[in-house]
Amino acid sequence: MSLESNKTLGGVGAILVVIGFLGLFGTGYAGLLTLVGIILTLVALKGLSDYYNEGGIFNNALYGFIIATIGAVVFIATILMTALAVLSELGINVRNWTDLMTVQHNWQRLLDLSNLWTFIGAIILSFVALFVLVIIASIFFRKSLSVLSAKSGERIFETAGLLWLIGAVLTIILVGFILIWVAWILIAVGFFSIKTPTTQPPPPPSPS
Repeated sequence: MSLESNKTLGGVGAILVVIGFLGLFGTGYAGLLTLVGIILTLVALKGLSDYYNEGGIFNNALYGFIIATIGAVVFIATILMTALAVLSELGINVRNWTDLMTVQHNWQRLLDLSNLWTFIGAIILSFVALFVLVIIASIFFRKSLSVLSAKSGERIFETAGLLWLIGAVLTIILVGFILIWVAWILIAVGFFSIKTPTTQPPPPPSPS
């Protein structure tokens, strides 16, 4: 693809991520929209990586995406497995939750401190693992954006990468998600701002 195509693809992908992030608070389709946006952005970064002949643009972004995906999968899987293990240990059958008395009895058993702390402990460990992997992923994302900034001359990518890293660190107090969202806005602006090099006119013929 041409530079213009990659610019447009990356800009549109980043905008989809921005919209999808806002939609996470209201619709189930937001996650799909965000995923499509990330994939389009990765495709654009691959094209720009080839255009600038710099593999670090795409490779670092891909590593970051894989690490972030692993973190999300581990987080969800750990919580689900812990919840199922606690229910199994207590002998609770989820199919019996339609009966009111059974529901009341099950809740009493679930709220027992020993069972509750087991589940809370697993959630805390899952959050810690997710937090660490998000930080590592953001480092790779920043490397990708820094290289793209150097090659394209658009300093906004460097700013977006730094903001993304700071946001990842601050996700533990939630304000980081806002910074990451702003970083995606800057990334969209950066893609559309990449300048297409003008074709130099051929040199005049030398006098004979």
